[in-house]
Amino acid sequence: MSRSLDATSSSTQQDAPPLQHLLAHWRDYYELTKPGVVALMVFTAVVGNLLASPGVLPWNALIVGNIGIALAAGSAAAINHLVDRRVDARMKRTQGRPLPTGHLRTSHAVAFAAILGTAGLSLLYFAVNPLTAWLTFGSLIGYAFIYTLFLKRATPQNIVIGGAAGAAPPVLGWVAVTGSIDPHALLLFLIIFTWTPPHFWALAIHRREEYASVDIPMLPVTHGDRYTRWQILFYTALLVGVTMLPFATGMSGLVYLAGALALGARYLWFGVALLTRPDDRSLPMRSFGFSIVYLMALFAVLLVDAYLPVALALILG
Repeated sequence: MSRSLDATSSSTQQDAPPLQHLLAHWRDYYELTKPGVVALMVFTAVVGNLLASPGVLPWNALIVGNIGIALAAGSAAAINHLVDRRVDARMKRTQGRPLPTGHLRTSHAVAFAAILGTAGLSLLYFAVNPLTAWLTFGSLIGYAFIYTLFLKRATPQNIVIGGAAGAAPPVLGWVAVTGSIDPHALLLFLIIFTWTPPHFWALAIHRREEYASVDIPMLPVTHGDRYTRWQILFYTALLVGVTMLPFATGMSGLVYLAGALALGARYLWFGVALLTRPDDRSLPMRSFGFSIVYLMALFAVLLVDAYLPVALALILG
């Protein structure tokens, strides 16, 4: 009886006028945007904004540009929910999402994704610059369609190839300020691109059985646990090398170098520990959690390194 009442209530809410429906389900729509992922993307875009113009705050790019980037990223996330809704219903980690639970209809999610994407890209094109809009559109297509629809189910290298879309935000932030693609912006892209595989494969090890049950060829499913751990260590070592490039090219100084080395040493510890302590079931998720802290801290150190001379000049001048 209670299930019948719940179903009737849910159906009534789904058929409510648009504004009433949106107010009743705002948490579900918010979840569709993957807010944690979008927040990390916007943070790296902000770093791109600020590194593109040390000492000058590019307000239009910081405010309007990042609203547009966030809206487009939210749209891509909603499309990801749409494409994966049947798989999500079969995985413990995702079965509580708005579409598998029936909190939202597919048509509502389609409209929501379309509105966010159109609003974000229009804002970038008309209020920031066309290049930022086109690059953002490319990253949206790359993640929402090329990765989610094809690569994710086609190859165990899905996250390596598809990582390009997730690595775009700092370039978008830089281009929003300058209107052009700078080699230093591409270094930021390369850092996130190299960071993505060890970041995600740690989660894939933890969720290996779930991915296997829905026939998604994540690396631990197709090549086994130990091989994946070796790959995590290899990519982590490669990442540490890549993070030296901003210092080597003169983009950053000693403050960044010290921070990058310290953070890299800790991340390498996780890579070695994953390989030498395979029975510790907590390690994959601890590594996954640290990887997020690592990326945020690394980009924060980049900012500190760039703006410390500006701050000292203001204080001493």
